[in-house]
Amino acid sequence: MLLLTALGAFAFRLSDDEFVNRLIARLKTYNQRFPNEKVYVQTDRAYYLPGETVWLKGYLFDGMSHEADSVSGLLYVDLIDLTARKLVMQAQLKAVGGHAPGQLTLPETLSAGPYQLRAYTGWMRNFPEDYYFTRSLMVLETRTGMPEPAVLPAARPDVQFMPEGGNLVAGLESRVAFKATDAGGRGAEIEGFVLDSRNDTITGLTPQHLGMGSFTIKPEPGLTYTAFARQGTGTYGRYPLPAAQPNGYVMTVDNISNKSHIRVFIAGKKPADGTREVTLVAQIRGTIVQAANVPVGPKAVLVQFPRDKFPEGIAQLTLFDETNTPVCERLVYAENGGLLTISVTPEKSAVKPREKITLNVNVTDAEHKPVAANLSMAVTDARQALDPDSNGTTLVSHLLLTSDLKGTIEQSGYYFDRSKRDRLQKLDLLLMTQGWRRFTWPEVLAGNLPEPKYPVEPGLSLTGQVVRPNQKQAGKVRLTFMFVGRDSARSFLTEETNEAGYYSLYGLDFTDTTHVLIQAITQKGNRNLSLTLDQLIKPAVTLTQVPYNPLVVQRDELAEFLKRANEYLAIERQIRQNREILLQEVKVKAKRNETDSRKIYGNADATVKVTQQLAGGAMSVLDILRGRVAGLNISGSPMNPTVQIRGAANFSGVVEPLFLIDGMPVDKQAVLSLPVMDVDYVDVLKGAGAAIFGSRGGGGVINVMTKRGGANYDPSQDKAEGILVARLPGYTPVREFYAPLYATSKPEHIRPDYRATLHWAPLIRTGPDGKAALSFFASDARTTLRFITEGTTAAGQPGSSRQTVRVE
Repeated sequence: MLLLTALGAFAFRLSDDEFVNRLIARLKTYNQRFPNEKVYVQTDRAYYLPGETVWLKGYLFDGMSHEADSVSGLLYVDLIDLTARKLVMQAQLKAVGGHAPGQLTLPETLSAGPYQLRAYTGWMRNFPEDYYFTRSLMVLETRTGMPEPAVLPAARPDVQFMPEGGNLVAGLESRVAFKATDAGGRGAEIEGFVLDSRNDTITGLTPQHLGMGSFTIKPEPGLTYTAFARQGTGTYGRYPLPAAQPNGYVMTVDNISNKSHIRVFIAGKKPADGTREVTLVAQIRGTIVQAANVPVGPKAVLVQFPRDKFPEGIAQLTLFDETNTPVCERLVYAENGGLLTISVTPEKSAVKPREKITLNVNVTDAEHKPVAANLSMAVTDARQALDPDSNGTTLVSHLLLTSDLKGTIEQSGYYFDRSKRDRLQKLDLLLMTQGWRRFTWPEVLAGNLPEPKYPVEPGLSLTGQVVRPNQKQAGKVRLTFMFVGRDSARSFLTEETNEAGYYSLYGLDFTDTTHVLIQAITQKGNRNLSLTLDQLIKPAVTLTQVPYNPLVVQRDELAEFLKRANEYLAIERQIRQNREILLQEVKVKAKRNETDSRKIYGNADATVKVTQQLAGGAMSVLDILRGRVAGLNISGSPMNPTVQIRGAANFSGVVEPLFLIDGMPVDKQAVLSLPVMDVDYVDVLKGAGAAIFGSRGGGGVINVMTKRGGANYDPSQDKAEGILVARLPGYTPVREFYAPLYATSKPEHIRPDYRATLHWAPLIRTGPDGKAALSFFASDARTTLRFITEGTTAAGQPGSSRQTVRVE
């Protein structure tokens, strides 16, 4: 199956045995039941003022293949106040082909301080929040910039020790990684040493990167080990190392020295002498790519995995002992040329203020071949963007690294910056200290997987449950949904719950806020029911520690940003105010039109106004119409009557009329389920009067006009039993980024232009030649413009780039 080599006189048996086959089958079942998704969001900047707009683009990926996700059509983007620990804003972005552009307009009353942008799909709610996408944003004071930072308590650094593979075993040499963090959650520079219980010095502690380091130790039986570490000139703290086990296995991985293979050294110690056969499995994103059976004893055995068998990303190496129990685990990064090169070249290396800038975009793969890609680009004034960290999160670092790890990864972009020669060594150190928990082998092998709680959302949806007031099941329940948009447009849908009372509507498509009214009635006409709506329940804000990163920026740069941003906000406010005044001065003179917008016809042939006297004792609207409209015959059971206007029939029998509720076609059961007291009046159209409805009106028309459908009805005030009324957000309308065009002179161009974000292009598409071009105009600032471009191919190859141009 795979070619393996070893040190020592051991023979390997290829891993085609029953256990490995069972692993593959169980993992396939797990992935089919719980396929994972990944989300990334690019923003134009990291620092904003209240009232500004956060321009963003979401990317959705299939978690296994990294192809653009075309299943989920809805991306949730939350803005969380880290100080108050609450959700303050949410956008629902429409995703098409795995891409979801949009924006968040920050309220002018928004408090200054640190915020977190959180993005996820409905399906991702089945998994821990650790795998949601998060990005830190900072909202500044309009006058002073940053609010007073919280004073962090003085505390000794937190130092954790992690034996490679999982455990120390007495008598077997192992490598131990450590990570030190300060009170703010950032990597801490420490110094220290390790002593054994005889007070002999074993090794020193010297971090290599962001508080992370490693050392080698061969624990002796009966001895314990303690580390002593301090930060700066503080006092030394004591940190016990994990106790060494008397028996077990150790695994050491060399992922650096050999360019063609990942080398794994395995040694084991058991009470009985001799070797034991273990199984080494390598999987990446839920797919087993390599596996082998290995005879292991106290002498280390080497297994080599060819790198070209791995796709780009994090691989999980797991060692199963002779009882098929996982005993060692290690994460490694498999680099295999899976990244894009995105080149953005200005036609001029330097431009003048307000001069047109044309950028040529070129995208190639690892073999320098042009590829088609979907990109987004933010062009910012480098002096005002206040984001000097070139090692921050990028699409590449999130998709290939942080999306598969728990916890916060500090400076994740560092590990993919090819200008950093030691990046792979430090990435390997990171993966020794950061835990993988997207799934655990015991839950995969158990086989009895639970049903997912949250479904995939191809679009907007309504889901919930109907129960009796005592919370007992009500059986199947008929539901009528009425949607009222901002433009007062109304639409109706009917649905039926299952036996447990659960209901679901999928694939809804509406923009901005709408009201929904849900009316429930049992098969026996009972309306004493309680309704819940899942969309009213937001995910909890459960924040893990986020590294505290104070704003580090030159004083003059911060002052420049505040001055220019406040100027631009004042201009935007004046523009909005002028528009409002102009609208107030417009006068329209016309005769009032008394016709009901719910009618597409003129006068009805007959109209029955529903009064309290008529409604008394009536089981349905059709009961009221019995005997009150000439030519209308209603016969049969009150729960399922036959309705016929003027003998409408054909060879198949009676042709019933077209039923409408507030002008929207519905079935007869929807009319029967309407509460009588909710009806305002009923129009009946016969013969020629129904001709406007074409063949559908061949049997006449009965249009039931509800009080709720009236122009003055406020659905949020409805408190009737068996009814739920909610105000729900639809897709966030996507605004087009505005930037002045200085090619032709306009009166508004006299305003000064010192915008922090000069251009935002969320949907740049390169053709098969890998090329695209875009243009915009420079502002008045003589500065450096920074272009941050990110994107992927349809197959999931990611790329990120940063370039600049001077404005002189």
